Amino acid sequence: MKILKTGGILILFGAGAIVARAARFKMNRVMQFQGGITPSLGDVDPAKPRLLYIHVPFCRNLCPYCSFHRVPFDEGLCRAYFQSLRREILSYKEAGFDFRSVYVGGGTPTVLVEELEETLGVVRSSFPIREVSVETNPDHLDEEHLKALKRAGVDRLSVGIQSFDDDILRAMGRFDRYGSGSRTAEAIRNAIGQFETLNADMIFNLPAQTADVLARDIETLIATGVDQITYYPLMVSDSARDRILRDLGSLSHRESEFYRTILRRLSSSYRASSVWCFSKNGKMIDEYIVNYDEYAGTGSGAIGYLGGICYANAFGLEEYIERAGRGEFPIMASRRFSRGDRVLYDFLMRLFALDTDLSPLSEKYGPESGRHLLLPLFLLRLSGGIRREDGNIVLTERGRYFTLIMMREFFNSVNNFRDYCRAEKN
Repeated sequence: MKILKTGGILILFGAGAIVARAARFKMNRVMQFQGGITPSLGDVDPAKPRLLYIHVPFCRNLCPYCSFHRVPFDEGLCRAYFQSLRREILSYKEAGFDFRSVYVGGGTPTVLVEELEETLGVVRSSFPIREVSVETNPDHLDEEHLKALKRAGVDRLSVGIQSFDDDILRAMGRFDRYGSGSRTAEAIRNAIGQFETLNADMIFNLPAQTADVLARDIETLIATGVDQITYYPLMVSDSARDRILRDLGSLSHRESEFYRTILRRLSSSYRASSVWCFSKNGKMIDEYIVNYDEYAGTGSGAIGYLGGICYANAFGLEEYIERAGRGEFPIMASRRFSRGDRVLYDFLMRLFALDTDLSPLSEKYGPESGRHLLLPLFLLRLSGGIRREDGNIVLTERGRYFTLIMMREFFNSVNNFRDYCRAEKN
């Protein structure tokens, strides 16, 4: 690594690659779970704010880049799944848990919207829910689905778009299923105003995505007037790498360049609310792990984090349906984070939201928690990634990119763990 001093500022070339390697090593070590033991899920203090995550793995189209737990849609299996899912949710209520917010991800949560509507009814009748967020796909921005989602009390809807470029959509296998980029843009415009927040999920650094394609996607987004944009970097788990190379082409090495383009072009119309989320109204919906310190994971393959324990539900659908339907917690593996791991995890989530006050970490983990942050804080300062402002640690543009890298590696490690679980169930 070369170091150049210019005007007293350290500029580190190759720092991004070093951050990625270090984060990958750390995250892969942390995401080593133990199977066979269902853990106690910790303190159930109802006053503690928690989120309920619901996973619906069924998809009519399996995109090559996606590493989330997903399976081909089968209506009979899907209906049986939703029935057991509702029973699992009630198991958390019976155990004394309380939730303020619910986020439904997938897969395609709206694949059977009437089942989703019934499930959200169970959630609302069981817990004092203040906000409901649901993911969907562009072909479900029709009158039937939108009416059902509004009846269910959904106030935040996130639409998986990824790109408006028709060639990229064809390579992903999304063009035939969801239509052209122009059709999706029109559907987005028509859905604006029907929910408190309409979010567009996008991906940058895709193979074959040029600077011009990225620029056109951004201009299309701005022209739709969508409330919020989440621009994820391409996240490549070990299993997805071969699929991406086969279906989409060679991986790009323009991530940092494309990220700077996104920051620059969106800054005139949107305000950054995290390292990859940009909002008109200042509300961030996609990363519930930032807004809530703890969250329960329900559904097959869901991951939860409660009381310092990270756990995963059964990935096999038959096993999940049977165990959850009996009223069990269908947990297949878990890991109790060390104090140091918990401090670093909380610190990363707070950095992800662009700035942080370290005092809550001291209150939560004790004054000795600071020693776990000495090295990351030193490296961030050395690389020009953070600055102090009114007592807070604030990310610079360089620091935003480094944090994006760390979050990308965090999710990649989770995806690699999913790959391991899928292999185990087979």
